[in-house]
Amino acid sequence: MAEGLAAKRVRIGRWVLVCLTPFAACSWETPTAAPAPAKAVLPPLAASPAPPAADSDAPVFAVKGILAPDRRMRPGDYAWTEDGAPAGEMTIIIDLKWQRLYVYRAGVEIGRSSIIYGADNKPTPTGTFPILEKDIDHVSNLYDAEMPYMLRLTWDGIAVHGAAVDEWSATNGCIGVPDEFAALLFAQARLGDTVLVTSDWLRDTYGSHS
Repeated sequence: MAEGLAAKRVRIGRWVLVCLTPFAACSWETPTAAPAPAKAVLPPLAASPAPPAADSDAPVFAVKGILAPDRRMRPGDYAWTEDGAPAGEMTIIIDLKWQRLYVYRAGVEIGRSSIIYGADNKPTPTGTFPILEKDIDHVSNLYDAEMPYMLRLTWDGIAVHGAAVDEWSATNGCIGVPDEFAALLFAQARLGDTVLVTSDWLRDTYGSHS
């Protein structure tokens, strides 16, 4: 390894790109399977916090570092690396306009993914939500559909879960992410973690090609 450079592992689609910071001397390796925690549920009495005002896009925490993939993310792509990220609270941001999900730990971005979201007749609600339930092999009782690595946001059926992510698909209000990313997210997320569903998240920081 070159002196003074730290190794990073960045997932792009099904692969892991191993790089020396800042993204030099890269090589590819096969991803390893993520651990599969058991199902967990937050008590139903834990109500979702009131969503922010419609024109509010204020961060719920200070962003201290972001990922820097070497190309624009396409439908089905994702990136994940925890190298150098401190321990701390995890926050998930979902940007409906740019179809991205961002994962931060202690303010440092550790994951990013392309997403699909609610169709026009079943829109994804915006606002701030806690993770109410985790279920690794959930099946929707509303649509009889598989929702692997499900992180429930509302008791009326809105969740983040694994899905086929492409430029043509939509959901019934949920947020779909690639299955491998969903497994990584599921392993890290805890009941009560904050999920902010918004639009046009930090464009001054990320630009339009993140």
